[in-house]
Amino acid sequence: MTREIIEINDFIILIEEAQAEQPVVDSCYFDEPLIAVAIYGEGNVDLTVKYGQKKKSFQYTKGLALAFYANEKVEFVHTVSADNPLECIVIATAARNLDQLPNQEGELFGELLNQLVHPKDHYVEGPSFFITPEMQTIVNQVFHNQYKGKAKMLFFRSQITSLLAHFFGQLSMMAEEKIPSGEREKLLMARNILIEDLETPPSLSELSRKIGLNTFKLKKSFKELFGVPVFKYLQNERLNKAHQLIREEGFTIQEAAWQVGYDSLSSFSNAFSKKFGFRPSEIKQ
Repeated sequence: MTREIIEINDFIILIEEAQAEQPVVDSCYFDEPLIAVAIYGEGNVDLTVKYGQKKKSFQYTKGLALAFYANEKVEFVHTVSADNPLECIVIATAARNLDQLPNQEGELFGELLNQLVHPKDHYVEGPSFFITPEMQTIVNQVFHNQYKGKAKMLFFRSQITSLLAHFFGQLSMMAEEKIPSGEREKLLMARNILIEDLETPPSLSELSRKIGLNTFKLKKSFKELFGVPVFKYLQNERLNKAHQLIREEGFTIQEAAWQVGYDSLSSFSNAFSKKFGFRPSEIKQ
């Protein structure tokens, strides 16, 4: 487990990363009441939040953005395993600091996260959603950067500011969207089906049948919820996974391309370059 704590204005940024060959349970607490946003990267760690006699479990955390209020009596428990490493960025501030936050961030907290500004329990859960491809790219850059010292801190500051902007932007759109909760659950199911079978994903019609939503509604509502069309989302997930396989697991470029469903190496390289700004062959340099 590695933890980095960074202070940016009146925000406390906690960057957590952990890998384990055997399942490992890690617990953490906050020293004071905080309003926070937790954003998860790669890996699908189990998260359990315990407070008093209550608890809330999250069994699918990859790409999750979760807003919450928590005081010192709340325990956050992650279960890390070889297949499910932990990558988590927590952006937190004390309620007493809201008026001092720059760039109208305090006002945004009050407007969009009002239930967290005036909590009624030790733990109060705010809005949650699965992050957009743009946010995923930022998270990947935070965990896979090669900067050190002051350059690393400057880089982190810029990326965290960008993450917050995207987060509040998504909250604003969520407040306006008209997707019913039942339909939202079906769309989340569709997303999970795509992620779990990157090599041979279902066709649009097959996916539609699996979740019980007609094709037109699936295409329209998926883009509303996740910000991109179904197969653009799939492409982003494929390329993120390929990046991980090459960088962290030693796959060759050809092996990574096959693993995520690309038959053509040139098509894979072109898509990779367009997304990340460099060719897959440059990862190991």
